[in-house]
Amino acid sequence: MFLVNGQVSEHLSLQDRAIHYGDGVFETIAVDNGAPLCWEKHLQRLAKGCHTLGIPAPSQPVLEKEAAQLLSNQTRAVLKIIISRGRGGRGYQSPEEISPVRILGLYDWPDYPPEYSKAGIEAGLCETRLGHQPLLAGIKHLNRLEQVLARSEAGAEDYPEMLMQDISGLVIEGTMSNVFIISAGRLLTPNLGCCGIAGVVRGLILEQAPELGLTAEIKKITLDEVKNADELFFCNSIMGIWPVKQLLEKSYPVGNLTGMIQNRLMEKRQIVA
Repeated sequence: MFLVNGQVSEHLSLQDRAIHYGDGVFETIAVDNGAPLCWEKHLQRLAKGCHTLGIPAPSQPVLEKEAAQLLSNQTRAVLKIIISRGRGGRGYQSPEEISPVRILGLYDWPDYPPEYSKAGIEAGLCETRLGHQPLLAGIKHLNRLEQVLARSEAGAEDYPEMLMQDISGLVIEGTMSNVFIISAGRLLTPNLGCCGIAGVVRGLILEQAPELGLTAEIKKITLDEVKNADELFFCNSIMGIWPVKQLLEKSYPVGNLTGMIQNRLMEKRQIVA
């Protein structure tokens, strides 16, 4: 089911700039027991993305009303919010008058095997590299062709998730997730100043690390550092946390610190248990 500007519909103008240029942003939100998890955090990032692109952000009450309409009688599902700049003429120049289009859609919960979050996954390394664009780094804009190419690699290799590097060879994220390594008791995640998505769960982990007695750091991370890490995991709002048990030739334990972080987020109902 979809709502387009509050109305049940599956139709969008062929002049919409989301179709022509990927001109918009989106959020993907886990729904558990009928409630969208980390709602405030997702709306904050949505508003930041809209601000970056110069698109008027929808009000929180409007989004809450429309989300409630979709989520009535739902138990577990995925809620997606898309904000497009709206209709515009041919050419890249933004129209003088912007009339954003608001799309909310409800999707079935993915059938990820439970062992992914418990026993860990085997991960691969993408050949597809992420280009640099600091102006767009961190936000979930609608142009995701790099991830489309990367996921086609994951499908071909039959990996649940794959690690991505940027054009300079630094580790950035997974094809659909953020990545953390644990090394000598320190929790490390890549700097996303040039590319990559600053995920909501990534932010929660960084916020709560001190409460768990962990030193967290955002830094440039090389593939060698990943290979030499004690623990490795991917995270996003839908998968939660997937420990990595194998990457290339390196085996990792499903470590205690990864489990502690995972349990913490589940206890606080920030990821689905």
